[in-house]
Amino acid sequence: MNFLLLGLGLVLVLEGLVFALAPSRLDDIVETLRRLPPEMRRMIGLGAVALGTVLIWLAQTRLP
Repeated sequence: MNFLLLGLGLVLVLEGLVFALAPSRLDDIVETLRRLPPEMRRMIGLGAVALGTVLIWLAQTRLP
């Protein structure tokens, strides 16, 4: 449960920084994503899930 809360907290901090530091840039990113075909957005999402899974696995196996 602690890992879940830690992960959720980290996501919220990073997302909050994007909104706080570069709100106009976020509009540009959303517009760029809107122009991508759904298949490309799906592949980006699957790549992010795969990378996140690898990072979690590495953290679990490398930390004491």
